[in-house]
Amino acid sequence: MSLAADPFLATLALVGAVIIISALLSGLIERSGFPQVAVLLGLGAVLGPYGLSLIHLDLGSPVLRAVSTLSLALVLFTDALSLDLAEIGRHLKLTLLVVGPGTLVSTVLITLAAHGLLGLGWPAAAILGAALASTDPVLLRGLLRRTDIPSSARLALRLEAGLNDVVLLPVVLVAMALVGGAQGAAHSWSRMGIDLFLLGPGAGVGIGFLGVSALDLARKRLGIRRDYESLYSLGIAFAAYAAAESVHGSGFLAAFAAGMTISFFDVELCDCFQEYGETTAELALLFTFVLLGSSLIWTGVAMADGPTLLFAAIALLVRPLTILASLGPARLVDRKSLALIAWFGPRGLSSLLLVLLPVFAGMPGSERLFSICCLVVLLSVILHGGSLMVLGRFKDRRRQEPEPPAARSPLPVLNPHGEEPPERIPERIDVAELQRLQSLGEPAILLDVRTQRSLEASGAAMKDAVRIDPERSAKEAERLQLPREAWLVAFCA
Repeated sequence: MSLAADPFLATLALVGAVIIISALLSGLIERSGFPQVAVLLGLGAVLGPYGLSLIHLDLGSPVLRAVSTLSLALVLFTDALSLDLAEIGRHLKLTLLVVGPGTLVSTVLITLAAHGLLGLGWPAAAILGAALASTDPVLLRGLLRRTDIPSSARLALRLEAGLNDVVLLPVVLVAMALVGGAQGAAHSWSRMGIDLFLLGPGAGVGIGFLGVSALDLARKRLGIRRDYESLYSLGIAFAAYAAAESVHGSGFLAAFAAGMTISFFDVELCDCFQEYGETTAELALLFTFVLLGSSLIWTGVAMADGPTLLFAAIALLVRPLTILASLGPARLVDRKSLALIAWFGPRGLSSLLLVLLPVFAGMPGSERLFSICCLVVLLSVILHGGSLMVLGRFKDRRRQEPEPPAARSPLPVLNPHGEEPPERIPERIDVAELQRLQSLGEPAILLDVRTQRSLEASGAAMKDAVRIDPERSAKEAERLQLPREAWLVAFCA
């Protein structure tokens, strides 16, 4: 039986292909700066009707609906979980400006353009405006991982990507209700308000509170394996979504509320809790991109007439202009950071996931909204993804210039006594053992291998420790010329 003849087998093969290809090309893509999204869209095109014809999807596909729903719920949950409420409080003005002009003003202006240029009704135009005001975390991820990006730019973009979807989602849901005829009696509005703003978030808060409380209690009384703690995050996200939908609330808002609740209580969680959720969300997003890239996203090219191209240009230029107009006079960031924040507001999968909600609900005319959104996303992948490549090449040219050696404490010398190391090297070492080794003259180097998230959250550093990025440990050790014969004592908490 061929893959095309068996949908389950084709789906399983597609999942395997996405994971294998994404993993094998991850290093090359990171070094080159080439947008990973473009690779996945190309993979989808190869597997779709225009290539090997292994994937045949339409907008009514249950596979597309399931994967899209899963992706959006996980993205909202992990976005909320990654938010540092204390950090938001310290940078409240910056947060309000990037979420205000960057999100709400952009939504209004794109809505006006959609109504005027494309002749859409106000609810449909609002759906398109909200979808295209969403800053995509997938396309931003490559930029935010760069070490040469100013911290203020990284903070503003991270806050915007983490908060704007939950601001835009109610706009889409309310506009869908208007198109569906919920604008009738006052009780319809009140019921929609209760479902949208009370039942959904309430279910998320309840599940988040119970989930994190149970986790904290079980860790203290019973102990939890690290691998299962990482899986636990997915359980909370899915349970919050299901609980809200069962009471006719918004499962997406519930997923965000659950993540925000966990962040609010600030329970000490291992990095695996959030990292596994983010990895699973990214996998779902990549899988969705491949599905859309098989044929659906290319429907945007067929929409490329004069008015639609003009609208797409406006949709991409609105945010940079509003960001410059709002953050510039406020002088909260330097010029380089302002330029990066203004330009890098890519439209990607988050926009497509939002515009797919009316499609799955069967809203009249939603297919056209989806195709227009696809055109803008394709242009954004070219413009913003290409910009990342230019930045990467510029950085590589700067690396070729001679740089003075970084100032750091001298590393310990090799053991002058030439004593043989023990045959069995312990996996863990305490502070007392480290001090004993140093007192014996052993070459012991203390390595700070905390993740970037843990490092930023702590703000503290161990004296005389050498900082090494755990994701690039081998290259970092080579760059720092760490002696191969020395004891390398790493700490991560």
